[in-house]
Amino acid sequence: MVALSSNSDTDQVLVEETGCVRTLILNRPKQLNALSSAMISQLLELFLACEKDSNVKLVILKSTGRAFCAGGDVAAIAHDVRHGNWKLGTEVFRKKFTVCYAVSTYSKPQVSILNGIVFGGGAGLSIHGRFRVATEKSVFAMPETALGLFPDVGASYFLSRLPGFFGEYLGLTGSLLDGTEMLACGLATHFVPSERLSSLEEALHNINLSDPTIISAIITEFSQVPKLKEKSPYNHLKIIDRCFSRRTIEEIMVALESEAANNKDDWISSAIQSLKKASPTSLRISLRSIREGRLQGIGTCLIREFRMACHVLKGEFSKDFVEGCRAILLDKDRKPKWEPSKLELVTDDMVSHYFSKLNDEDWKDLQLPGRPSLPYAIAKL
Repeated sequence: MVALSSNSDTDQVLVEETGCVRTLILNRPKQLNALSSAMISQLLELFLACEKDSNVKLVILKSTGRAFCAGGDVAAIAHDVRHGNWKLGTEVFRKKFTVCYAVSTYSKPQVSILNGIVFGGGAGLSIHGRFRVATEKSVFAMPETALGLFPDVGASYFLSRLPGFFGEYLGLTGSLLDGTEMLACGLATHFVPSERLSSLEEALHNINLSDPTIISAIITEFSQVPKLKEKSPYNHLKIIDRCFSRRTIEEIMVALESEAANNKDDWISSAIQSLKKASPTSLRISLRSIREGRLQGIGTCLIREFRMACHVLKGEFSKDFVEGCRAILLDKDRKPKWEPSKLELVTDDMVSHYFSKLNDEDWKDLQLPGRPSLPYAIAKL
């Protein structure tokens, strides 16, 4: 086994070489492996290098510490925006979305070991890949609407392909899922108890081919199908579909409050509270994004989401992203002052603006790289 990384920047991603397998290890444990700009650049370089190397048959993605990846380092981006450098943040999004596209169109199998927190950008690195292994320590969420952002990294593609309207529920409320729920809804392909992970990796290290059927069979040997908790929202998909299939956020809220009047389940009141606390602008653009994602390929979703992210950072209609980061990540008072403050103040024209090209002479749309082959470009969920 050979570690290939050396200097301080590249130490944020470690590489292990075992026969025909390359293991990429996210290594910012104190930051819960949040993706820095340097980390994103290195991951893109490594994924593309492994793809070109005919000796590499399988890529494993894992992490050090208790988190797989808590998402992008949004506090750093918010700092740049606050100091008038919103364009610096757009370049981070550009690189991050390009990595997500590489993963989603990867010509070799990728096994992501999701043993811990999987938020935001961590989902982008893994959910688009061929195999996603959850454990009893996995915790998934797309918490962006609480931060004045929206579920990005191609989330409008993978959330919209979950059963029924479960993706709208997850994307709008930022609700947490455990590993069992990730497996049940299709975000994970396998569930392996964490105590068996080292044995699974050992078995995968003996791989000398890229046959997904054989790799799946190996993972299955170590897998279980755990039972959902009785109070899991996924057991109530009919209610979620009834509420989150509605056309607008207001209609979703009314439907949820109607359900709450007849049903004292904690998850319903929790969903209502999450929607009430979230940025009104974020809720509006997130719902439209997921709905559009149902009819779009991954590349189109990422190009659209990049435009949306650039508008969020530029802050023409709303500076909720900076305010959300202040309230949740910096001051931690958890009392953001959203502007616009109410759903009715966020007009359809304002929402449409987030989906348009930026009116800025230095700005360019996301240009996705040409890919040699697209064997997994169809939905992997």
